[in-house]
Amino acid sequence: MSTAISPTAYNYKVVRQFAIMTVVWGILGMGLGVFIASQLVWPELNFGLPWTTFGRLRPLHTNLVIFAFGGCALFATSYYVVQRTCQTRLISDSLAAFTFWGWQAVIVGAIITLPLGYTTTKEYAELEWPLAILLAIVWVTYGLVFFGTITKRKTKHIYVGNWFYGAFIVVTAMLHIVNHASLPVSFFKSYSAYAGATDAMIQWWYGHNAVGFFLTTGFLGMMYYFVPKQAERPIYSYRLSIVHFWALITLYIWAGPHHLHYTALPDWAQSLGMAMSIILLAPSWGGMINGMMTLSGAWHKLRTDPILRFLVVSLAFYGMSTFEGPMMAIKTVNSLSHYTDWTIGHVHAGALGWVAMISIGAIYHMIPKLFGRAQMHSIGLINTHFWLATIGTVLYIASMWVNGITQGLMWRAINDDGTLTYSFVEALQASHPGFIVRALGGAFFASGMLFMAYNVWRTVRASNPAEAEAAAQIAVVGAH
Repeated sequence: MSTAISPTAYNYKVVRQFAIMTVVWGILGMGLGVFIASQLVWPELNFGLPWTTFGRLRPLHTNLVIFAFGGCALFATSYYVVQRTCQTRLISDSLAAFTFWGWQAVIVGAIITLPLGYTTTKEYAELEWPLAILLAIVWVTYGLVFFGTITKRKTKHIYVGNWFYGAFIVVTAMLHIVNHASLPVSFFKSYSAYAGATDAMIQWWYGHNAVGFFLTTGFLGMMYYFVPKQAERPIYSYRLSIVHFWALITLYIWAGPHHLHYTALPDWAQSLGMAMSIILLAPSWGGMINGMMTLSGAWHKLRTDPILRFLVVSLAFYGMSTFEGPMMAIKTVNSLSHYTDWTIGHVHAGALGWVAMISIGAIYHMIPKLFGRAQMHSIGLINTHFWLATIGTVLYIASMWVNGITQGLMWRAINDDGTLTYSFVEALQASHPGFIVRALGGAFFASGMLFMAYNVWRTVRASNPAEAEAAAQIAVVGAH
């Protein structure tokens, strides 16, 4: 047994900070999503002001949900998982603290600049160059903390969850730095280093891999730790998890051109993106099946454990959206679906059903352990949250499928003389009922986050962080 253990074995402080901010940003980001969804139902909610228009608030919504909510969930869980699986403390408390405060500063910068109209106009990469540089510095620091911790691990083996987190960190840095290469002309304005179709290609290489690595690979790292932990079962197949990892990171990076079908992008690049997207179905479903089969012999736990229910249903949505994505990448399907609400529905099948649900399950798993409690304040409230989230997601996706297919068919309908059968406004009128259902689904999901916030607050209020630190120390000492 080693006695050379620091007074507190793990740095839980930074994990607690990121976990709490995951909930805070989740409420703000999803609340803003409900607001802009409502603007499409009642356009008067634009208030006739430039900074409250849909065009300015929508990128703020995506940044808050992806980078604030999703990002904080990834920081929290990766710092938690890497310490526990490596049985060692984060390599630097001060650098870890810098990643927390730096990340919050980037988000606050987005909240200020995006409504004012300061934007690169690049999807998921709207932040202008000063904030982009700060984000890069924070991200490189995050990589130093994560990989530095792995190098000083007490275990010989690097757990598979850390492989996924590591790939997500490395590739996100590469994507962000390459896509943001630009020439600043003022403090709030820059021009891309690339031009024309090249700029579009690099943007969607970034944009799709923001989905592929930020919103998939990182959260698969989460899945490979929290699903076995909550189910109290080993991962179904460790070999499959390694095959899943290498296949996913090899294929995902090529899929970006499917966003640019029927554009000025060379046809061979479009076809390559389509082919790689279709092949991507195999590793995606391999990972989903691996997670699902981990519950072999533990399915009965779903009746009484709403946290496990969050994690397992997230895998179901992951499986669904990773089937839908390759299908939508097929050129003939894309000719109907592209630029319609079907795309919005697909994104939210992944964002709400997969990313948000697995994050929520992971946070519910961690909070009691981080704050020295046996369990969350109320299991009933977790159950309520689960049903609000599930119903909200289904309403959202179904309404957008119907809208998207309706829009696609109306836009391509042609009269005998070659003129369009429907005007754009007629398609918009046909979409209105779907907009109402979408706003309602979003409201369901966002209200669930309020129940979560209350539950977390009550758990934290009754907490004893010192007990959590002591338990962590005992766990590490006992492992030596």
